[in-house]
Amino acid sequence: MRLAPLLPAVLFVTGLLLLPATAPAFAALFPDVSDPLYRRESFATLTLNHAGLVIASLVPAALIGIGLGIAATRPGAREVRVVADTLVGFAQAVPPVAVIAIAVPAVGFGAAPALIALVCYATLPVLRAASGALATVPRDVLDAARGAGMTPRQVLWQVELPLAAPPILAGLRVAAVLAVATAAVGAVAGASCLGTPIIAGLVNGNPAWVVQGALLTGLMAFAVDGLLAALAPAAPR
Repeated sequence: MRLAPLLPAVLFVTGLLLLPATAPAFAALFPDVSDPLYRRESFATLTLNHAGLVIASLVPAALIGIGLGIAATRPGAREVRVVADTLVGFAQAVPPVAVIAIAVPAVGFGAAPALIALVCYATLPVLRAASGALATVPRDVLDAARGAGMTPRQVLWQVELPLAAPPILAGLRVAAVLAVATAAVGAVAGASCLGTPIIAGLVNGNPAWVVQGALLTGLMAFAVDGLLAALAPAAPR
């Protein structure tokens, strides 16, 4: 495991631990604010809730994206890839706030509308990574596998997916970072996350809370990217 990509995670944990002690600093930066530190929920609780939203959205996004990628790269399925790219691209093109606004009347307030928006945003990178990686598996390798008597299912699970795994993992990494950043918008629908201080600060005219929520959200995105980079298999030399 490479250590350099872990530095953002160390920075995030340090910021999370030290932030409760920074009230005097925020009071000096924002002298007009009566309560410079967000105290309605602990930042540790908000971080755990934020991580829960991200994980809960990445699982269906990975299943949908990889599943559509497999379907789009089967023989004679060129139209499937076009339709899948179009639908998922349209879902990602809609602003997350709009997705949440559309979902609230159907599923109510809380985490559910935020999860719908996150799945919409996280699926596209996975789909494109999966379909692109599977489409570039060398033809001679596939022919050799079929010539060895492998069934289509065995070729997929024992040849195609292992060879396509690094690009797919890279797509999941992009989706994870995107989900961490987008999850903050879930606070608009009442989901408890690192976006909660941001929304509370905007509603109450407290820029210190906005900065605290935004700072932790940004650091968490960098931390997730670094952790996944450290866990990624090293490129062969």
